[in-house]
Amino acid sequence: MATLPNPLPKLAADPSGRSLGLRLPLGRLIDETDEGPWHEPLLWYAEQSASAGNWAALGVPAARAGLLPVLVDVGGSQGGPEDWELLPDEVSYPGDHDAEEVLAELWEEYAAEGEEWPGPAGEPARTADPDACATEVADLLAEGGSGFKEPHLALVPARRSADIPAAIGWTGPLNYENDVARLCAVLRSWEDRFGIRVVGLGFDVLAVSVAAPPTTLADAEAVAAEHFAFCPDNVLQQGPGTLEAYAGRLVGERTWTFWWD
Repeated sequence: MATLPNPLPKLAADPSGRSLGLRLPLGRLIDETDEGPWHEPLLWYAEQSASAGNWAALGVPAARAGLLPVLVDVGGSQGGPEDWELLPDEVSYPGDHDAEEVLAELWEEYAAEGEEWPGPAGEPARTADPDACATEVADLLAEGGSGFKEPHLALVPARRSADIPAAIGWTGPLNYENDVARLCAVLRSWEDRFGIRVVGLGFDVLAVSVAAPPTTLADAEAVAAEHFAFCPDNVLQQGPGTLEAYAGRLVGERTWTFWWD
């Protein structure tokens, strides 16, 4: 994956982050991967659980320093990011993939035989500021929303929020897609069309905030098709089993959560 300057090594000598213009709580740098230590830290996360207000307090100054916030759930049976079998060396660059092509390919592979890819959903009117929406959703996750058990605030060196899973070599969808950068290309498209931000990651769970969710059932059905291609388990295992029923849950919904078996 194409890289950018990583500010995280500075935190080894300056845990407070003052040299980066930050005031960090106690935290830890993570360089553990499934193949041994990475050559530089992949992320930093706070030792204490997140609480409402943490995202707003650190997100803006961290972004100025080249670090983007995300909540990592360390309360699952698989532990925290140091135990997530990260594979940064196996990830390509999200910008090398076309989101519509990725979705069409995945639809073709996982949809029922004879069901044609309906094409991408349109871009709805933006009804909220994406970063303000991310702050609101992050506060909800910090309080246990979307099934997050013990979220901690993390900082990741990434160009844009959609790239965060690729930046750390996240393997949550590994049983479904070997290169998470392809899914990040879709997240980039959703970032552009729906104002999403990657707000939370667990071992196999991804949560995004949505500034411009679909407002009608027809629009939601188009988005539901994209969700199915992106994460079939959301519809078939975690969801109601049909795209029509799943779409009903998306109307006006400002948090999209995905889980891969």
